[in-house]
Amino acid sequence: MVELETRELEYFLALADELHFGRAAVRLSIAQPALSKAIRRTESRLGVSLFVRDSRHVELTPAGEALREHGRHALNAVAAAVQRTRRAAEPQDHLRLVLKPGGDAGLLSGLLAAYADRPDARRVDLLFSGPADRTAFLREGRADVGLLYAPFDDLDGLAHATLHTEDRVAIVPSGHRLAGRASIRMSDLAGETLPRWKGVPGGDGDGPEVADVVQLLHMVTANRMIAVLPRSLVTPTPDTLTTLPVTDAPASHLVLAWNARDDRPLVRAFVRAALGENGSGAGAGPGAAE
Repeated sequence: MVELETRELEYFLALADELHFGRAAVRLSIAQPALSKAIRRTESRLGVSLFVRDSRHVELTPAGEALREHGRHALNAVAAAVQRTRRAAEPQDHLRLVLKPGGDAGLLSGLLAAYADRPDARRVDLLFSGPADRTAFLREGRADVGLLYAPFDDLDGLAHATLHTEDRVAIVPSGHRLAGRASIRMSDLAGETLPRWKGVPGGDGDGPEVADVVQLLHMVTANRMIAVLPRSLVTPTPDTLTTLPVTDAPASHLVLAWNARDDRPLVRAFVRAALGENGSGAGAGPGAAE
């Protein structure tokens, strides 16, 4: 039986995400030659080629595509097993909620108040995370519940319920060619520079990398890019910038999410309080509390 170490999977997945040895090595904090050697060793052990590469280009083979899909699930499962084992050894007297800074659409205080009113309420610790790893916090057990944005965050394997739906707007400098329009369509943004989100592979952006909305707003102000975001993330809007409704952009949904296999009373209580605060919980995903 061929066995792969978790570190080998981490190296492979970093390169599969970045498709660039230099960027993947920086992400992993290792030297590029060490990463190249590790990938060759993994391919040798599996007896397949995982990447097609030359001096200018790296892409996944069909075997690499399969390992990316299944390897990520395997790595998440290992991380979750470790975290849950540690948690089982010590009683938990608080609940951990992960979200992006400012990513609550103004609902957070109401959710916390509704939960605090329950007789079984515990202390709530807030964990702030960038765009790449909020779902990992939930899958790996580092957080109990999270506020995520659909369709941007990967909700696979997570139970979820929609708390808030809003439109998406383009944010541009006040002197931008589109700034005087009442609304725009996605086609109006052709040729514009869009951001790349740190740690998030793929996407449409080809501009500078940003880690959060604060960095993005500075870049937009400096005329380095524009962006399309849920309206609440850019409200209030700085005086130097303008927001434009994008009429054909899919709506954004703020969802409460938790691990679909996590049925602890601690989690159920918070979910029920949150859904009671925001109506019936329409849009609830698999495993939503009744």
